Amino acid sequence: MKKFLIVLMLVSAFAVQAQEKAETLILIKTSYGDITAKLYNDTPKHRDNFIKLIKEGWYNGSVFHRVIQNFMIQGGGNARGVADPGYTIDAEFVPAHFHKKGALAAARMGDNVNPQKKSSGSQFYIVQGQKFDANALAMMSARNGITYTDEQKRTYATLGGTPHLDGAYTVFGEVVSGFDVIDKIAAVKTGPGDKPLEDVSMTIEILE
Repeated sequence: MKKFLIVLMLVSAFAVQAQEKAETLILIKTSYGDITAKLYNDTPKHRDNFIKLIKEGWYNGSVFHRVIQNFMIQGGGNARGVADPGYTIDAEFVPAHFHKKGALAAARMGDNVNPQKKSSGSQFYIVQGQKFDANALAMMSARNGITYTDEQKRTYATLGGTPHLDGAYTVFGEVVSGFDVIDKIAAVKTGPGDKPLEDVSMTIEILE
């Protein structure tokens, strides 16, 4: 019995390690440099859809069509200018995943036409954001009804982000390298609709 329990514990430990190692890494290549991000396993619908679109080449040659400094950079249409594939994805809100700088999240239609907060089939954004002190974050918490952990408070104070979006948009991944590229893209000159005056194109691939 004791040997059985030890074996079971070892199997469980290996299963946990395999789950952690299974997080998919993606590479977003842009004219401003490369961004590497990981896709969370506990938002499987968004993860699997994003992987599917990448493998289909949906994002290859597409652009970041909406850029707002100190907020986020957004892309998602394909190279032919099609905004999305014509379907939505059920929201997958995980309290541990929040809108810190580098958060990879799904864009969506507004609450008035989308009360279930379903995500666009392809539109996504990467958070740049800004830093928030304890008082500002307390106001955000009161507004969105979210209680932030000490770690989240420290992250928003030091790394920054967009806490007012927490609980409203699905965060399904995060940047692990290339934060300077986010800053470079966020700083480009934009015109009407926050569209960059010069195209910022991208190609996304899966890192095996």
